[in-house]
Amino acid sequence: MSETRAIPDNDNDNDNDNHLVRHDEVEEQVASPPGVFWRFWAAATVSGAGSAVTALALPLVALTVLDVTAFEVALLAAAGQVSWLLLSLPAGVVAQRVPLRRLQVALDLVRFAALGSLPLAWWLGTLTYPHLLLAALTTGAATVLFDIGNSTFLPAVVPARQLAARNSVMSGTHAVTDTGGPSLGGILIGATGPVGALVVDAASYLASAALLRTLPESRPGPRTGESALRLMREGWRYVTKHPVMRPCMIWATAANFLNAALVALTPLYLVREAGLDSVQLGLVLAMDGVGALAGAAVAVRVTSRLGTAWGIIVADLAGGALLLLAPLTTSAGDAYWFALGNAGFAFGTVIGSITTRTYRQTQSPPELLSRVMATVRFVSWGALPLGALTAGLLATCAGAHTALWIVCAAAFLPPLYLFSSGVGRHRDLT
Repeated sequence: MSETRAIPDNDNDNDNDNHLVRHDEVEEQVASPPGVFWRFWAAATVSGAGSAVTALALPLVALTVLDVTAFEVALLAAAGQVSWLLLSLPAGVVAQRVPLRRLQVALDLVRFAALGSLPLAWWLGTLTYPHLLLAALTTGAATVLFDIGNSTFLPAVVPARQLAARNSVMSGTHAVTDTGGPSLGGILIGATGPVGALVVDAASYLASAALLRTLPESRPGPRTGESALRLMREGWRYVTKHPVMRPCMIWATAANFLNAALVALTPLYLVREAGLDSVQLGLVLAMDGVGALAGAAVAVRVTSRLGTAWGIIVADLAGGALLLLAPLTTSAGDAYWFALGNAGFAFGTVIGSITTRTYRQTQSPPELLSRVMATVRFVSWGALPLGALTAGLLATCAGAHTALWIVCAAAFLPPLYLFSSGVGRHRDLT
């Protein structure tokens, strides 16, 4: 499951090149009735909203039902993210070589079974932490394959002339889900309990599978005779030798590491240290989406005025400064400090994410773009489980409040690195 927090380099839109079928073939293949895209959109929206609920429900089950330790909460977060490190590169090859509708439906059913097993085990009195961990691992792995496949499925069901408009709809819906999902999830958890909320999320994946099942099947791309390993190596070499993409990837990796650490600490700190209930927790987390929406709205304006390189650095420094407000929260009465810091951090990272993603999309050779995107995702999203585990170790050794201060102070490191690299010597990414 993807977290509800905005994460740099979420490349789910526009990496359509070199996948499945040519656009002229798509036009002929799709000839899609008007409802095809909206069924695709509904499936993505339903499963995305369900994932927002689970982002709250899984740690709350661990904290309130199983009474686990701080490190176990962080380990649970890492389990849901480790597949980005293990599977993202090969997933790009899989998405090119199998019928995508069949793959997407199967992955939704896997997630339905994994999450649906948790309420059943609780009802039978057999729910354990290892079961929770296994469910997080399974849903995380399925989500990696699903998300990467999803980015190539849209061109297979929508005519090429409509892709820009449809991608805008998908991106806007994702931002709205990120904003409203946590607060709705908090209300749902307050009404049904975290275990009951997992029933809703499992049902959302079943509904998504049913909707995807009605879509036309896509044809796998032609075999080129090149091995998957060689294809992945070419993308890796291009990114790691590029004078701008390499430091931007390192920036995104550091930002994701801190982002994952903050995600892992948030429910632990706000529930156990500050005493927030599930509804209040959902509202605080929703501010992440508000910050992301604000960042997306002004990203082009900021980078036009300051330059694409300096705009990233300034926005990220401003977000880091606001994040220092988060540890000032000590109770539900002053949780606005955490909400403001959460929103500020998302604001800065989203501006950087949009700007660096646009640079990769416009500067990468077309035949390498999908592998460039996969390489950046493999490295930068691979930092997520490491950040979550580090946060758990810090909270165990020094306490949740001290760990939160350390993570928030470290938010200045990614923009300072980018400033000190070759990127910081120029106004724009060149």
